[in-house]
Amino acid sequence: MAFQLLLNFFIALVWMFMSTSFTASTFIIGFLIGLLLIIMTRRFFPDRLYIWRLWATLKLALLFFKELTLSNISVLQVVLRPKMDIQPMIFALPTDLEHDWEITLLSSLITLTPGTIVLNVSDDQKTLYIHAIDVDDVEDAIDSIKNSFEKAIKEVSRA
Repeated sequence: MAFQLLLNFFIALVWMFMSTSFTASTFIIGFLIGLLLIIMTRRFFPDRLYIWRLWATLKLALLFFKELTLSNISVLQVVLRPKMDIQPMIFALPTDLEHDWEITLLSSLITLTPGTIVLNVSDDQKTLYIHAIDVDDVEDAIDSIKNSFEKAIKEVSRA
């Protein structure tokens, strides 16, 4: 992926030098030409096109901002209730992620979401211990994290 991206930037820079115009629009045109050339020669690259990984990264960022907004509203509702009717809980989240950076990213996304925090990661890095401020059903919370953040991280790392 990195090679394709660097090649695309190189083609854009060559296009700027050949056009003798050093403006942003010339760079963008060169970048699009480079992207077209990479798409036409994609069978010579062992990996998938880098555009798919960038798309998956954008989807992960949008998912995080959606979850951030929803959890902020949820925590605000908990705080504004006249009676503290919450069920704080610590639960174990088994994860299928393999690389350290994937587990770190998942832990960071969970911790940055209000109302949840990762307390510990097991020694074999297969389980995250999470504290949530208000959980009705543990299985539902686990499925929610696995079907949102973990699935999106897998798309980014395995695209």
